[in-house]
Amino acid sequence: MNTLQTIGVLAHPYRPATAPLAEKVAASLRAKGKAVWLRTAWNPSDVQANVAKSDLVIAIGGDGAMLRTARLCAPYGVPILGVNAGHLGFLTEVAQDGWEEAEARLLKGDFWLEHRMMLRCEIWNKQDNRCQTTEDALNDVVIGRGAIARSVYLDAYINDIWTTTYNADGVIIATPTGSTAYALAVGGPLLPPKLKNIVIVPVAPHLSMDRSIVISEEDKIRINVAPRHSELEVVVTIDGELIGSLNIGDYVLISASERVSSFVRMREDGYFFRSILDRLEPRLAVQRHYDENSSADEYKER
Repeated sequence: MNTLQTIGVLAHPYRPATAPLAEKVAASLRAKGKAVWLRTAWNPSDVQANVAKSDLVIAIGGDGAMLRTARLCAPYGVPILGVNAGHLGFLTEVAQDGWEEAEARLLKGDFWLEHRMMLRCEIWNKQDNRCQTTEDALNDVVIGRGAIARSVYLDAYINDIWTTTYNADGVIIATPTGSTAYALAVGGPLLPPKLKNIVIVPVAPHLSMDRSIVISEEDKIRINVAPRHSELEVVVTIDGELIGSLNIGDYVLISASERVSSFVRMREDGYFFRSILDRLEPRLAVQRHYDENSSADEYKER
């Protein structure tokens, strides 16, 4: 990683407003002698060959862009640098107005790589005992109801041992990365990204298990559509993208993936807790900034 020669730049394919920034980043790197490829509108199949030959991919956008790019780059072991052009940007590393400084550090090799675990999700069809879909997720796998607002019945097994039956809107299976996303929104625990655990969080459970379960990366989870379930649609999403639907008896297998996502970091190791708390408690973050930048006299006047 000390010599970055081939660099890809990906704008958010569904947010045209990110294209000008992506073009600016690409032009700046080319001016410094780097081989750069740029895509502002793309599908994964369009850029896989380019990614496989790259030393780094720069994702322009928010957390959605980072998730999409992570799944694209993980099979090839290519690290990602996120430039925030979205709303939250929790997974990104560089603000739009901080690109020039970040570029200088990047080209000097002044950064470190953070490796984050992913999940392998397999959807199995009961009728012919066939795996119909296999995908990797960086954030989470969610099994839940479709458009109709009624609970679904899901049997959960850990290492083939029945654990519980959820009567709920759904169940989230999340990585530490995903623990700060949908899982956090429904009351799940915060897991720092260095951990290699998996968290199971029910969504709006009714008279059934309402606590989160944290398991190790060696454990395997199976979620079956329970026999008592009605004919309501049950859908499976990974990182917020629909990948399939289930009928009674169909099941989903989730385990730690062999692949990992690698993010370029320029902040100090241990940035995670401050970053997440600044978002959870924005008023405290503003107060801390004021305290750190105020003189003793200004503090007394307050």
